[in-house]
Formats: sequence, C-alpha cells, structure tokens
Amino acid sequence: MLQRLPLRERRDLLIAWLAISIAFTLIYIRGGVDPIGLVFYFVMSLVTVGVAFVLHELAHKFAAMRYGYWAEFKKDNQMLLVAVVMAALVGVVFAAPGATYVYGNATKAENGRISAAGPLTNLILCIPFAALMLFGGGGLIGLVGLVGLRVNAMIAAFNLLPISVLDGRKVLAWNPVVFAVLMAASAGLLFWSLF
Repeated sequence: MLQRLPLRERRDLLIAWLAISIAFTLIYIRGGVDPIGLVFYFVMSLVTVGVAFVLHELAHKFAAMRYGYWAEFKKDNQMLLVAVVMAALVGVVFAAPGATYVYGNATKAENGRISAAGPLTNLILCIPFAALMLFGGGGLIGLVGLVGLRVNAMIAAFNLLPISVLDGRKVLAWNPVVFAVLMAASAGLLFWSLF
C-alpha cells in the first residue's frame, strides 16, 4: 500500500494530520489543562480526528485508483494555518486541510462513488467508536469513543453538504437516494453523539 503513496503525499498527510490534531487539542484545552491533560488530548485528537481525516482522504484515493485513475492528497498550508489559528484564538475549528485530487475524466457515476467513499468510511468508523462509547464506561475510553463517534459523524455530514467542491455535490449529482441515505445516517449519528 505504501508504494501507492508517494513520499510527498505521505508528508502532506502527516502534516495535515498533525495540524488538525493540534487544532482540536487547542479546542479541548481551552480554559487550561495540566501537561498530562495536554498530552492526553493531543493523543486523543491524533486517534479520533487524525484517523478520521486520513482514512477519509485515503478512501477517496483508493476508490479512484480502483477505477484506474491516479489520485493524490495535497495539503493546503493556508487552510491548515487558519484551522490552528482559529482554534487558538476563537475556539472554533474550520478544518479544510487539503483535498484528494483525482486525475482523469471520471464519469458522473465514478465521481459520485469516489466522493461517497470518504463519508462512507467515516460512517463505518463510527461503529467501533460507538462501541467504545457504549461499553467503555464513563472514563477515558468512553470519552475517546464519544469524541471519535462525534468527529466521524461531523466529518461525514460536513463533507456531504451539496455545495462547492464538497463530496455531497458529486454524490447528489450521481445518485440522490445514496446521498439521502448517507446524509441521514451522518446527521442521525451526529445528533445522537451530541445528546
């Protein structure tokens, strides 16, 4: 699998993973935390937000490659900086750390399936995190489960918005039923994780 990830792409994914993990850590530690808490929230962000983001982008890449297209994630330095600065100053994360670019002339159906792969991956990731939340008790494991469930549902729902360059526009153009099912599942899981 690593041979399908050029060094430049691995570097971009790693930098974006670290940057959004730092941004979310800054959200969690607002109001102060001790050094052990800082390390815990950073590791939790790496595991929850970072994994959700990386696997979402890799799902797009490998779905595109399944159709014979080359695809590669490229970080957006400006958006990475915005994510970290907004988290530090305002307490809000707007994370658009980059995108997976597909090279070739994909059909509407191929483009829709490639775009659906990312949010679908996040929905699948909700399952183990929900299990951690439900069976991990009220301690750290339960907290990691809750955060992982919420983050994956949030990433799926956000990316399914049918606007601009987001996945939702391409999924809706390909198959409105698939779009509706994915959006309902994402919104339902997000709602459940919030309450």
